[in-house]
Amino acid sequence: MIKKVLVSQPKPSSEKSPYYDIARESGVELVFRPFIKVEALSAKAFRQQKISILDHTAVVFTSRHAIDHFFMLAKEMRITIPESMKYFCVTETIALYIQKYVQYRKRKVFFGTTGKIQDLLPTMVKHKSEKYLVPMSDVHNDNVKNLLDSKKLQHTEAVMYRTVSNDFTEEEVKNFDYDMLIFFSPTGIDALMKNFPEFDQGDIRIGTFGPSTAKAVEEAGLTLNLQAPSEQYPSMTSALRAYLKEEKKK
Repeated sequence: MIKKVLVSQPKPSSEKSPYYDIARESGVELVFRPFIKVEALSAKAFRQQKISILDHTAVVFTSRHAIDHFFMLAKEMRITIPESMKYFCVTETIALYIQKYVQYRKRKVFFGTTGKIQDLLPTMVKHKSEKYLVPMSDVHNDNVKNLLDSKKLQHTEAVMYRTVSNDFTEEEVKNFDYDMLIFFSPTGIDALMKNFPEFDQGDIRIGTFGPSTAKAVEEAGLTLNLQAPSEQYPSMTSALRAYLKEEKKK
């Protein structure tokens, strides 16, 4: 029986998060504890990529981490971002976050609606003459690069931050008593194996979001019990809700 689930993400900031509804409905305790954390790349390490920020006229942001580290690096390198710089963001929430660093002007901030880079492409194509800079983590695939290449857009991918294991304390290792673990990236699986080198899955269920995370579970020799997204369940919360309902019936 599933009583305690570890979700490897930061605790939701809103009380309206579907996770809290799931906990109430299913009588399950949900614990939020990221297995990975993001670290800044130093200006020295960034310079080794031989990329000039000011050679670009637009920036593509896929997360708030990307925004933070882009502006932090610029500040550390004493680069003044020109007023004319345009920003293309995968969601409106990410676009609004830019206000933390620059004055928000609609004519130079563009955003998609689904959080997928594909849905931002038509807008980017309308601005074909821009030179796009894409801040990224050191852990990334070539999806963005391939999509921008397919539309013949001028772009540069720049590693601006690192994704590393968020190590567990001795106390956390001792009290690791979860019935289910939920992961959102292959790096999370790597962190699990790093923190628990002799991890024995036993009856612990594992749920993942995204095909690369599911693949990492299999490659680690573990059993995957829940995989999202699917046609029926597009989000992790909808998939988890359905899974816990089924388990309750059993």
